[in-house]
Amino acid sequence: MPGGAVTELETAVEYLEGYAEVLAGVCATGRRLTREEREALRSRGERAAEAGIGLRALVRAHLAEAQRVHSELQVATADHLLSAVEQAVDAFAEGHERAQHLLMRQEEAARREFIDDLLYGRSDLGRIAERAERFGLLLSHAHAVAVAQGPEPYSDGYEVTRSVESSLVARFGNRRILLTTKDGRLICVAPADETEVLAHFAKQAHAATDGGQVAVGRAHPGTSGVVHSYEEALNALELAARMDLDDPVLYAADLLVYPVLTRDRQAMADLVQTVLGPLQQARGGAKPLLDTLTAYFDTGCVTAQAARRLSLSVRAMTYRLDRIHRLTGSDPGDPVQRYTLQTAVVGARLLDWPDQVL
Repeated sequence: MPGGAVTELETAVEYLEGYAEVLAGVCATGRRLTREEREALRSRGERAAEAGIGLRALVRAHLAEAQRVHSELQVATADHLLSAVEQAVDAFAEGHERAQHLLMRQEEAARREFIDDLLYGRSDLGRIAERAERFGLLLSHAHAVAVAQGPEPYSDGYEVTRSVESSLVARFGNRRILLTTKDGRLICVAPADETEVLAHFAKQAHAATDGGQVAVGRAHPGTSGVVHSYEEALNALELAARMDLDDPVLYAADLLVYPVLTRDRQAMADLVQTVLGPLQQARGGAKPLLDTLTAYFDTGCVTAQAARRLSLSVRAMTYRLDRIHRLTGSDPGDPVQRYTLQTAVVGARLLDWPDQVL
């Protein structure tokens, strides 16, 4: 028997106080365990669980003690021993399981509190860094965060969460990765030098969420860097929804032009109003012509392809582009004027114009 197993078994014996006397008393009278005896056994089971002793070693210790008691009993009274052991072990295991469940709930509460503090930076950064090591993170290093969302919200214990977690563990083992859920999304925090971890997470999450979308923030150092990367990933998902970006995986580093364009919101609003405002004079308002420009620019300014995207004839598409030229004074086909128009179209989508008044 390995030395570790012997030590655990020997430790388990410490929680058998009074057990032999209970067995002997039950066998002598044929009675069942009293309420007080069962509660005492549950209490010892709880203490054993809190001490970190496994239930298997504890059951083995109970059986070994029962065997010793059996050897001292008379044949007439030994018939009741099995029933007594069953009752005693059941009560002891109940206490052990009760304590284990409580410890699990406390651990999950501590983990959830840590995740909230980590992702929102709501606690002392030094304290967060200390607690992070308990959950496998070394926040003195740079980290990046990936966020996945699907058609349905996801929480801990959901099949999607378990599937992605199993895949990450099978592929990478313990590489200081934190996988969790927040606000119905799957979140993966990984060291900056483990880029393949987030790539694998993105692939698995996209598949598991039935076509969901994953955004990956840039890597940043320190505790505040995790918050920054997380916010970048969330902003990328929000931007994708607003700009109709349907890429399965979005990288915040590839989308930096959009925050730059809206950094001076008033300037962008002025550009949209000045360049695209005249489209509101068209029959049906600005929206159809704005959609025309969006399709035209998204297809690389290929009229026929844009027409197919909008279910229009090439002739109708050409008419719309001419109409835009007449109203705005800018020609979508002219390379110089096209840049101004395209920037204004991007700004309109970012600012949700014309649905929102600028």
